[in-house]
Amino acid sequence: MLSQLQKSYLAGFLDGDGSIYAQLKPNPTYKYGFQIAVYVVLFQSQKDRSQFEKICSLIGLGYLRLRKDGILEYIIGKIDSIRIFLKMIKPYVILKAEQVDLMLEILDKKDKIQSKEDFNSLAKLVDSFRELNYSKKRKRRTLTP
Repeated sequence: MLSQLQKSYLAGFLDGDGSIYAQLKPNPTYKYGFQIAVYVVLFQSQKDRSQFEKICSLIGLGYLRLRKDGILEYIIGKIDSIRIFLKMIKPYVILKAEQVDLMLEILDKKDKIQSKEDFNSLAKLVDSFRELNYSKKRKRRTLTP
């Protein structure tokens, strides 16, 4: 159990040095031809590895990865872990509050897909991350206009 102070610190870290995103990735093995990939990622320079590892150990829901450019990423990629983390810090997030709400909505709808229409509705939500995040490369993947 984390204290209120620790939760608010993690929320601030996510606000400043983190990303929340969902993507539709083409994958012919999935029912509607796309995989929905969801992630929460925290970033830090490799120079501060020991301190960053302490922060990540508070969360305990993801894994650490060193990029070739010297940036460490703490990646939370499992749906249940993302849900736990975001619900825990939600009251304290400021800058990424809309992304938190949108991700939780996507995760809830993802569990309830029954038809192509349901999937397309979810795809539109995933596409709406484009409006909230600073991605220049993201492509629309909605099945219908």
